[in-house]
Order: sequence, then structure tokens, then C-alpha cells
Amino acid sequence: MLSIKNLSKSFGDKKILDSVNLDVRRGEIAVLLGASGVGKSTLLRVLNNLEVADTGEIKLDGELIDLSTINQRHLSGMVFQQFNLFEHLTAEQNIRMGLERGAGFPSREAQEVAQRLLREYGLADKAKSYVSQLSGGQKQRLAIARALALRPQIICLDEPTSALDPLLTNYVAEMIQALARQSYIVLVATHDTTLLERLSCTIYLMSNGKIIESALSKEFYAHKENFPQIARFVSGQK
Repeated sequence: MLSIKNLSKSFGDKKILDSVNLDVRRGEIAVLLGASGVGKSTLLRVLNNLEVADTGEIKLDGELIDLSTINQRHLSGMVFQQFNLFEHLTAEQNIRMGLERGAGFPSREAQEVAQRLLREYGLADKAKSYVSQLSGGQKQRLAIARALALRPQIICLDEPTSALDPLLTNYVAEMIQALARQSYIVLVATHDTTLLERLSCTIYLMSNGKIIESALSKEFYAHKENFPQIARFVSGQK
């Protein structure tokens, strides 16, 4: 289980995360819901050592995590809003680079891992295609495959549908559900309520750096009156 306790982060005088507490079990999806600027993406960036928290602690299965080493230990993988793929490299090279340079995999082994992941994500025929030649949906799949290459335990997806055609939302939701079925700890930052409708998850509504309301998605859609703040956000009353 991932356990986040009293996590806070400020940029100058602005508090972006304000004593956030969150527990996510393996095989569960935690959706951080809210408008831009409420701290969703910052929380994911802290988990991936892209930002440094001011206070708080993060544990995985009861063990305190030193976030300065989380990348070396390959505990967490990040799928960025704009994918952050290398456009001048092929799909296969995008996966191999992290394996070879970041983890010291032999070239042959890195190639085998990359090809397996490309097959799993329906991109085997795009292995030698440059990222610039891929569609938005193909880039999303490649970004997820790359994040999984080093077998992290935590997968973070930042606004996974924002750069995609709305018609692809169902497919993205299916990919996220599949990650949970594989026992990953999954965190999704989004303001996309269309994606939310398609996930079996726990919803955490954020505002001003805090989690202000939470609900199991099944319970929320069955009894919206019990979760008024989430209901207001989902109805567009932000």
C-alpha cells in the first residue's frame, strides 16, 4: 500500500499541497480530481522526485520512501500530460533508452523488453516509426509502455486524456483499469469527468491543495447527494 501523510509543498508564498493524506492499495485506482492549479499534478511530481516536498512522508508497504532515490529504485513510473517522448527517436528507442542508460540493461535485453511492451500495447508494427509519426493515441500507449519498462510498483498518469480526441477516452479508461488488474498502485490526476465515469476508482476531490471530499466511484454515481462537493464539480459548478 502507498501511504502519503501530511504532504505539503509551496512555491514561494503559494501553498500548492496542504497536508495531503492519501492511502492507495495495490490494484486500486486513486483519481485526483479538480481544476487546474489545485495540486493534482504537483502531488504526482513529488512522488516521482520531480518536485521536492516541504514536509510529510510517503511509505510503501510500511517502508518509508526516500524520494531522492525513488527513480534509482524504479518504484514509480510517470506518464506525462504531453507524453514527454523523444520525437526524434523511434518507438522502440524511446523504451530502450531508459532501460539502457537509466538502468544499465544490456542492449539485447532492453530490445526484448521494448518489443514485448510494444506488442502488449498494440504497437509492434510501429517499433521503427518515429514518435513524430504516431497518432495521439499511439503516443499515449507508448508513454504507458515506457513507464512500465522498469516494472515500477506505482503508476502515475497526469491528465491522460487531455491531449487526445474525446473518442479515445474509453480506450484510455480500459488501459488504466488493466493496470489496476495487474496489481499496480495507480494514481490519475484529471479534471476530465468523462474519464471519471468510466473508471472503477476512489475519487479524491482537491481544492486549494487539500483533499476536500472523497468517494468510491460506484457509491458516488449511485448516491450523488451524499457527496455534494464532488457532485458540484462533476456538474460543472466549479
